Amino acid sequence: MGGSDIERLIQALARLPGLGPRSARRAALALLKRRDVLLQPLIEALAAAAANVRSCSECGNLDTADPCAVCSDAKRDGGLLCVVEDVADLWALERSGLFRGRYHVLGGTLSALDGVGPEDLRIGGLVRRVGAGTTREVILALSATVEGQTTAHYIADRLKGLAIIVSGLGHGVPVGGELNYLDDGTLDAALKARRPL
Repeated sequence: MGGSDIERLIQALARLPGLGPRSARRAALALLKRRDVLLQPLIEALAAAAANVRSCSECGNLDTADPCAVCSDAKRDGGLLCVVEDVADLWALERSGLFRGRYHVLGGTLSALDGVGPEDLRIGGLVRRVGAGTTREVILALSATVEGQTTAHYIADRLKGLAIIVSGLGHGVPVGGELNYLDDGTLDAALKARRPL
């Protein structure tokens, strides 16, 4: 194997989640062997995504429009607001088709070890959205990790005094589990078994 361009391609692929050096080499080889069918469409899709995909100013989702398709959907229940850590969690819930409200992406969780405080997340925007008065329930759909639960308690405290219900996911989310890795049945059970915090 030779060529700095090939090595650069392998190194770039190896930085993607789920791909190690061996998988990256296999992917690079497949892309280079089938340039017309695999490589060129991938290049075009990457260029289009880089040029057109942006973060929704309302919820934080990724889309080609701002506000995103979820925020623009008039059929959604605007009184239900589901707070998630990351866009991957929003996509997992959307893939299940079980939630028909709106979302708010925090951009992570509170973590003293990693130096992530409330000002580093979209918590202020969440408080402003809820304070606008159209929300009746905030569902804190955060991971069942120490950081996720710390963040949920912090948000619940920040929302105290507002005339809303604050709930969290119930049964179905294992301790230490992350939403992005859960199947639809587990997500359905967790949404249906939400409880006040």
